[in-house]
Amino acid sequence: MSETLEAIFERRAIKEFDAVPISRAVREQILDAARVAPSSFNVQPYRFYWVETPAMKKDAARLCMGQAPAETASALIVAVADIGSWRETIQGQLEWMRRAGFSETQISKSERRAKLAKWFFIQGWFGILGALKWAILRVVNLWKIIGSPPVAQQGLFKWATKNTSLACENLMIAAEALGLNTCPMEGFDGRRLSKFLGLSPRVHEIVMVIAIGKKSARHVDQPQWRRPLEATVKII
Repeated sequence: MSETLEAIFERRAIKEFDAVPISRAVREQILDAARVAPSSFNVQPYRFYWVETPAMKKDAARLCMGQAPAETASALIVAVADIGSWRETIQGQLEWMRRAGFSETQISKSERRAKLAKWFFIQGWFGILGALKWAILRVVNLWKIIGSPPVAQQGLFKWATKNTSLACENLMIAAEALGLNTCPMEGFDGRRLSKFLGLSPRVHEIVMVIAIGKKSARHVDQPQWRRPLEATVKII
């Protein structure tokens, strides 16, 4: 079995950590693994907040309901779906293409896509434009096979959450491969934690908080059960 598969199969949600220091180099490797996860249209609609300073981590752990993984971890990683970063991301990619020597034809094509993409994100006053786009696509879908682009705010958050979750899985597998352990948590006060991090509810939504550190000797792995393959997968 490859090292990657070993990390996948060995990963468990750890409930108690030894708060070992995590070097900057290891931290960057873990976050880089999250950064290169698959992303729809390469928009990368997420941000990660690595909380490690003792005072900040203590406050963040309190907002995670005081759970043992949060209180004993070396750091807490708050994964945030961000539907407001698209303009900055698209502009950054265009600037990278110019520096990297892409042809004018390729750059022009990407610029046209960028101009089209903005109409998926713009919501208008009170979300009226987003609702109108959703209604138009629903009507078109009565006669034509089309996808379901995220045009209204609720759809955008759902889309961004999917992308964020892919990045979170990359992050946890990378941590396991580097000898660290994690615990993804959904138990947190989203409103207060968002305020603590200075997030805007208009464009940000916390997807999960990931505790990271080294599994404590006091932690006991419970027997793991998953549905059998034939109950989970259907080959057609």
